[in-house]
Amino acid sequence: MLREASYYAGMARGLYDYLSAPPVSDAEAVIRRQLENREPGFLDSVRRVVFARADHPYRRMFELAGCSYEDLATAVRRDGLEAALAAIQRAGVYLTHDELKGRTDIVRSGEHIPSDHRSFLNPLVPGLMESSSSGSRGTAMRTRRSTAFQLYAEAYDALRRREFLTDGRPHVMLWPVLPSTIGISTTVRAARAGNPASRWYAVSGTWSDAGHYRAFTAALVTMANLMGTRLPWPRPLPPNDVTPVARWIARQRLRGRSCVLGAFVSSGVRVATAAREQRLDISGTLMETGGEALTDAKRRAIESAGCEVAASYWISEVGPVGAACRQMGSGNCVHLFRDSVAVVSHRRRAPLCDVEVDSLLFTTLLPCAPRLLINAEMDDSGVIEPARCDCVYAAAGFTTRIRDIGSFGKLTGQGMTLMGGDMVRLLEEVLPARVGGSAGDYQLVEREADGETRLTLRVSPRACSPSASKVRECFLQEVRKYYGGSLASRMWAHADAVEVIVGEPITTANGKVQPLHLLRPNWRNSNESHES
Repeated sequence: MLREASYYAGMARGLYDYLSAPPVSDAEAVIRRQLENREPGFLDSVRRVVFARADHPYRRMFELAGCSYEDLATAVRRDGLEAALAAIQRAGVYLTHDELKGRTDIVRSGEHIPSDHRSFLNPLVPGLMESSSSGSRGTAMRTRRSTAFQLYAEAYDALRRREFLTDGRPHVMLWPVLPSTIGISTTVRAARAGNPASRWYAVSGTWSDAGHYRAFTAALVTMANLMGTRLPWPRPLPPNDVTPVARWIARQRLRGRSCVLGAFVSSGVRVATAAREQRLDISGTLMETGGEALTDAKRRAIESAGCEVAASYWISEVGPVGAACRQMGSGNCVHLFRDSVAVVSHRRRAPLCDVEVDSLLFTTLLPCAPRLLINAEMDDSGVIEPARCDCVYAAAGFTTRIRDIGSFGKLTGQGMTLMGGDMVRLLEEVLPARVGGSAGDYQLVEREADGETRLTLRVSPRACSPSASKVRECFLQEVRKYYGGSLASRMWAHADAVEVIVGEPITTANGKVQPLHLLRPNWRNSNESHES
């Protein structure tokens, strides 16, 4: 508890610094300057952070690849940043997601390269506001965000407001309280832009199991209000029930006001579903979504309630990657924020199934980025190509898009990410030990149902026919251990997010059981050609 108190005290200091800074006044100018400086800025950061440290993991990768700083600079200036990144990736300068997370050793040319979770932090950037990504057995990766990084995010918010014409509309948030920082950071940015949220609804747990998170969140909200940034108090939702959100939006609709809802994709789907079931009119609502892939099924579920959806692509370890404009009506597509990140792709076989994908590799470019990453793989796939649309993002210089974005080594939904390696260990080791059976008797299938991400846990008849309720409870208990406690797991544990079927045949490929059977419709396009 003392460690958490110290952690949130630091967060309060970071929030104070951010609230004290003036808002971004000219988003286009901020973005234009960074676009003009993306290649020189990248080289400067690599020189100061990587090549200045003999023990930096990337430094050793460059040495084993036979690439000096001068070689890198020459390639970037001669061929362009993306071409240079693709070349050094082929030579061995890259990170897999498991290497970044510390789950596997970094090995290049037969040599083990020492690293830990701090190796890739940007030492040039101070920061007290922290977020935490899902981590194995409590080893979550904490990401510090400086005031400069928070301010830069405001420039992207300004573009979205102009693209979707959201100024002056009632804003309602459906985000979690701490330990997730997305709720507090999103509501603060909206208020600083002159669009304070009228309501903040949250899946926040009970006082017995999450009271300290609710208390810390209330303390930060109080501080913001005392400093003149008007934030609403988070309102706890009943278990497995987002109807209060749909009802509030419907009341605004009766007054002739169209709302803006900020939520995870699946949460937005649940609001749209609740509105249809309760015959509530929430048409005209813009749902600003993120946290998971916006599949066509989820989009249809949201649009069936008369709502519009604005997707964003943000990775905890990387930062902002892109956002969709109004002309992107399918394919989980976003304009790439080329000022913030460089993205190339390479063809590879997905680690948990026999499917080839175009894996995306991310390189951070902002001087204030929390991490300096070069060709870091996040187990996401997609197609990179020119964006041929006439919108606010294109006018700002974002003329590249990524479409058909999906995850091939993790499961995402309800705002939570389950890492593939963790799930394989749970399925092949933990469940057999606790419930019965052996490796190969349990299989987790991700699917779309009524526009929501659902999980089906298949149990082979060989596993001594345990009860479905026992398997489900064991699975959820282990998820809580892996992913930060009861609050995080509640995002997955509502009534029908996880279904257990005992005696279900297990899917195999080439005679081999696939522990995770990821049904990703975007992979049907993975053979198409693309440009980087």
